[in-house]
Amino acid sequence: MNDIKFIKLAKEKVNEHYLKNKLEESRFAVACPFVVWQVKVLQNYKALLGVSDPNDQHYYEVTYNGDKGELYLDVYNKEENICIKVNEDE
Repeated sequence: MNDIKFIKLAKEKVNEHYLKNKLEESRFAVACPFVVWQVKVLQNYKALLGVSDPNDQHYYEVTYNGDKGELYLDVYNKEENICIKVNEDE
């Protein structure tokens, strides 16, 4: 596995999950998975992804376990968006 193969596989699996579980109001939307962040540590990879559908509020975490040759897809739902003011003078 290399970076390019991992990201291609991650986008493919996110797209499959999105198409299988998309909301009714997204039936005409085209999902374009995009990578927000990725890292490789030893033989393991991890990436955080989203999709271009504005109706999809999920965050996708894809992990590749190089020791076992397994890919894990975790799907999270956005529950809150809280704005916290920060005083930079302190």
